[in-house]
Amino acid sequence: MNFFRGVMGGQPAGPQPSGADTIQKLCDRVASSTLLEDRRDAVRALKSLSKKYRMEVGTQAMDHLIHILQTDRSDSEILGYALDTLYNIICSDEEEEPDDSEAEDAQRRQEDDIGAQFTERFIQEADNVTLLLTLLEEFDFHVRWPGVKLLTALLKSQCAQVQGIILVSPMGVSRLMDLLADSREVIRNDGLLLLQQLTKGNAAIQKIVAFENAFERLLDIITEEGTSDGGIVVEDCLLLLLNLLKNNSSNQNFFKEGSYIQRMKPWFEVGDDNSGWSAQKVTNLHLMLQLVRVMVSPVNSPGATASCQKSMFQCGLLQQLCTILMATGVPADILTETINTVSEVIRGSQVNQDYFASVNAPSNPPRPAIVVLLMSMVNERQPFVLRCAVLYCFQCFLYKNQKGQGEIVATLLPSTIDANSISAGQLLCGGLFSADSLSNWCAAVALGHALQDNLTQKEQLLRVQLATSLGKPPVSLLQQCTNILSQGSKVQTRVGLLMLLCTWMSNCPIAVTHFLHNQENVPFLTAQISENLGEDERLVQGLCALLLGICIYYNDNSLENYTKEKLKQLIEKRIGKENFVEKLGFITKHELYSRAAQKPQPAFSTPEHMLFDHEFTKLVKELEGVITKAVHKSSEEDKKEEEVKKTLEQHDSIVTQYKELIREQDSQINELKEQVSLLSSQKDQMQSAITQQLSQIQQHKDQYNILKLKLGKDSGQSDGGQQVNGLQLEELTLLREELEELRRQHTLLNTQLTDKDKLISSLKAEGVQSTEGSAAENTELLKEVDSLRLQVQSQAAEITQLQRDRQELQSRTETTAAVGDGDGAKVSELENRLSAQISETHRLQEEVRTLTESRAQMEKELATSTSTTAILQAEKSKLQQDVTESKKEQDDLLMLLADQDQKILALKQRLKDLGETIEDEDDLDARDQFDEDEDDEEEDDEE
Repeated sequence: MNFFRGVMGGQPAGPQPSGADTIQKLCDRVASSTLLEDRRDAVRALKSLSKKYRMEVGTQAMDHLIHILQTDRSDSEILGYALDTLYNIICSDEEEEPDDSEAEDAQRRQEDDIGAQFTERFIQEADNVTLLLTLLEEFDFHVRWPGVKLLTALLKSQCAQVQGIILVSPMGVSRLMDLLADSREVIRNDGLLLLQQLTKGNAAIQKIVAFENAFERLLDIITEEGTSDGGIVVEDCLLLLLNLLKNNSSNQNFFKEGSYIQRMKPWFEVGDDNSGWSAQKVTNLHLMLQLVRVMVSPVNSPGATASCQKSMFQCGLLQQLCTILMATGVPADILTETINTVSEVIRGSQVNQDYFASVNAPSNPPRPAIVVLLMSMVNERQPFVLRCAVLYCFQCFLYKNQKGQGEIVATLLPSTIDANSISAGQLLCGGLFSADSLSNWCAAVALGHALQDNLTQKEQLLRVQLATSLGKPPVSLLQQCTNILSQGSKVQTRVGLLMLLCTWMSNCPIAVTHFLHNQENVPFLTAQISENLGEDERLVQGLCALLLGICIYYNDNSLENYTKEKLKQLIEKRIGKENFVEKLGFITKHELYSRAAQKPQPAFSTPEHMLFDHEFTKLVKELEGVITKAVHKSSEEDKKEEEVKKTLEQHDSIVTQYKELIREQDSQINELKEQVSLLSSQKDQMQSAITQQLSQIQQHKDQYNILKLKLGKDSGQSDGGQQVNGLQLEELTLLREELEELRRQHTLLNTQLTDKDKLISSLKAEGVQSTEGSAAENTELLKEVDSLRLQVQSQAAEITQLQRDRQELQSRTETTAAVGDGDGAKVSELENRLSAQISETHRLQEEVRTLTESRAQMEKELATSTSTTAILQAEKSKLQQDVTESKKEQDDLLMLLADQDQKILALKQRLKDLGETIEDEDDLDARDQFDEDEDDEEEDDEE
């Protein structure tokens, strides 16, 4: 322990060992000690020496510390000491005060080099980084926090290499994302710094982090911390969001599809009192505005940008930004960034541009926001960056917005000028001819954007007349621009005016004619081009050459003195073709040209550098080649080119006609496709309905077959299982046959009664006297006859009941499409009743046969029963009355049967119409049987 006292600051005896010797002894103790306490004390001592002796500890102890991380996983304290020591070796954690001395800079570079060397040594073994990722899963604060700091330091020193190792490590990024869910704010905040370093410049890791629900977690943290009023944690979250979204179209689309744009709106809610903003709030709001700009940046794909612009308008984010734009007390840098943000939110979006045009400033009287912004742009007392932002906003407002271009140009026309209010056109003209060269340049560029790719507005602007001074006639805007050019103003002013004239006259022969009509313009341009001027004037010479070339290329030869051929001859004589082309090339060779061509937003360090506009660089790139060719062409080539142009125009007209035809055919095809799709869907629906009905029919068939088996019926009676509204035709036929059988039995009973009546009549005619001895037998006969009559009445009642049941079943067939369980039960009940009735009929037939056999005996006995003739005669009259009533009931029954047959025929005809095959033999047999029954009835009536 005396050794550790010496290391930790005690007063050892003897000479004091050097730092390198002490570190060597500690490393030996770490490597050789078997007790965990000894190794822990040695590592603690190394940690205390690691800042002062960074090089020595790193050189001698790094391998031992890595070994500790691998073997002593169970002790969190020694792990924490080892991680802290490695962090001190790799990263110098001393607070560095700004110092401009060369010695301090050299020392700082040396320390960075040492950290890079140790980082390179640590990550040579990829397993070391994987081990560190594993240690981050430990929840112990003394392990997790140093691990986070160490991994952050590694990423700062050797970002790309460490990113590659983490990317291929299983669940490597997911382990780091868990840091955001840690309840300890220190670890969560350092986890944010770690993820910032991890996501720098690596699209693959950015995508993984985004799909690990990073957007949701970060936005929740921003909300919890107070959005723009939050502290440094909000700034770290916003920086991480910028890393994830900038130049990453996949993450941008995921952010938009996840409806996270809508959650950005509350960030920009400002109150009425905007004074006294803290520096942190300004920083946070600045980053929030940059985040919005990342989503709608012009470098993104047009489709993605348009989709984000639409979402920002729909959720009210654009409206909120316009509120900040018109608010008072907003810091200047926030106002500038807000203007830039609004510019890119409305750029190329017609809906957003129309909304911005309707925004009014809270002034008295209210003025359009565009007018207020232009007032700032042409005011030389406003900050330079603010004026650039306003110019960019005006350019974005007019980008692909012909409606807005027309509104701006209309404010310059005589018929729309309002003397009582300030318009955008008046501000632009005022800036165009003011004494401030920057205002001249900005107004010229802004007016050029009002004419960009809009031939109609180029022609309308020719109508603008300006009053120069009292007593002098007004001059056109085009002429006034050339007058200022000839007066020799500042280079920036002349460059702006020349860019305006080139934009105005390109692709507009009428404007070229107006320009050439002034006899002084062409000599001025040739004089400017032919002179040998200094470096500052070279750009003006190049722009004059471009303007003269436009006058040649877009010349319609309407002026005899300035035709294409004469202008080319003038160039050849006064300037020289080679010299002209050389001067024309001065534009693209200028150092500021390439900077302006990179992106639409004006980005200049000083006002003197504002010479080129982004859209104008596109025009130069388009015209430089064609003007060079036009100057070198001969008159014959021009004629041939004119003929080719005419031919091409004819071809273009033909192609246009074919395109229109193709569009019409496409629309017709689309309509037909929609109809086919609709019919297909209807067919599918009908097919499904048919399938369902077929399944129901099959189910009913199965139920009917089961019913037939239960009833023991012969399957041969079926004629194909056809249905009439869900009821089997075999059922109806069976019921009809049973009813006919009952009717025949009823007729037979009536016949028997008639025979009895004839017998009584014959006995009466013979006048045979009866005896008292047979009175009892005659009484018995009367009882039997009376019983027979009652049975006949009962049989008629049964037939009537069966007819009612049949009518009830028929009504069910007409109102339902399926035979249910209740109908099956009814049919079973009817079958049981029919069976019982048949049995009763057989019994009655047996009794009739018995009575017939005793008829002979009764004839002998009736010879002696004359005394009862009167009684029998009365009985006969009563029986005749009953028979008459029975006949009436039978006639009613026959009428009902006839009606029923007609309904069945109608149903069969309906089935035939529906395509079902119907056998007509049963119907014919039934009809023949019905006719035979009627004939039998008529014969009975005649008897």
